[in-house]
Amino acid sequence: MKAILKYTSMGLLAAVLASCSTVPISGRRQLSLVSDDQIQDQAAVAYKEFLNDPKTRVITGTSNAALVKNVGNKIAAAVNKYLADEGLSQQFNFNWEFNLVESSDVNAWCMPGGKVAVYTGILPFTANEAGLATVMGHEIAHAIARHSMEQMSNQYAVQVGAQVLGVATAGRNTLIQGLVNNAYGIGGQLALLKYSRSNESEADQLGLVFMAMAGYNPENAVAFWERMASAKAASSTPEFLSTHPSDARRINDIQKLIPNAMAYYKK
Repeated sequence: MKAILKYTSMGLLAAVLASCSTVPISGRRQLSLVSDDQIQDQAAVAYKEFLNDPKTRVITGTSNAALVKNVGNKIAAAVNKYLADEGLSQQFNFNWEFNLVESSDVNAWCMPGGKVAVYTGILPFTANEAGLATVMGHEIAHAIARHSMEQMSNQYAVQVGAQVLGVATAGRNTLIQGLVNNAYGIGGQLALLKYSRSNESEADQLGLVFMAMAGYNPENAVAFWERMASAKAASSTPEFLSTHPSDARRINDIQKLIPNAMAYYKK
């Protein structure tokens, strides 16, 4: 029995090592056991249900709504060009969507596949187009870095490992679908994943580069995060900051990342 467990564990380790992908720009290796296509399909369904929910008010026909789409499209075009230049386009079959949503929540997010929502509650803190580009670049970075896929892969590896590969054959698709459903909801229940602090820091790194590629000076990111730090000090922590590094550390880290991001910046 011990021999069986030994070889089973070795097989699991080999499968995990073989199932890794690389995050663009940062070059970090990450676990990749869950299909991107499966996640994106469910995310698209959840996004559509969110927009069609009677409680969701999508803002259209305003200058702010137009700005969200304009900034989003600029960043998406820059990201698409970068992926094409790096020969990575086939790995990121995104169908971009950008919507402004009426909500007092200080938040924004991007689902796998490029489904973006910006809440009106964050606009006083973005303050200007460059501030909005900071936020949207950061959220888009989560999708390009496949942080959702990575989290689900980690959960899958833990569950499979705990059962000594008991579900790795017949029940694999069922388990993965369950993870996807839990993350992106069924029946209008949108339960976005909470990213780790390391994921947030990586999204800062990629986000600065993406906003720079889109023509926004990444130095403007510091002012945005300083405004967010002030908001955090004045009241309860906004959802947008709930899993982020401490304010002082984050701003310091961003300042260190700016010189690299500036290499991608063209006015």
